[in-house]
Amino acid sequence: MQNKLSIDEMSKYLDRIFPQVKGKYRILKLGDYLSEVQLMATDANLRPGDTISGPTMFELADIAFYVAVIPVTGSGTLALTTNVAINFLRKPMHSNLIAIARIRKRGRHLVVGDVEIFSEDRSQLVAHAIFTYSLPPS
Repeated sequence: MQNKLSIDEMSKYLDRIFPQVKGKYRILKLGDYLSEVQLMATDANLRPGDTISGPTMFELADIAFYVAVIPVTGSGTLALTTNVAINFLRKPMHSNLIAIARIRKRGRHLVVGDVEIFSEDRSQLVAHAIFTYSLPPS
């Protein structure tokens, strides 16, 4: 059963539970079993070569998947990342990135899905991640 949250409600929720990322991300879309989240890139996200760092892209993917999971599970901060595999496909230049997260299967204890990270103009897929989240016992 999906718990419908507006983008504004989810943004305020994230600001409250993850104040360390406040202002770094913008939720663009919340839907049934999916989310789109934009990284608001700054110089702090760069590595040598004027490219967005791998840890920054990992954080974007994790936030995007979390935003997709919470409305579906209602488990709040208790949903945990248990496994991630991420492939960095292309060198993203210094620009905002867009992550599209999709839940592929929701079980009683695990949620599995993937996240695609695109350049801001959505012309290039720069990374792809597969996630498994563990849900707390009910």
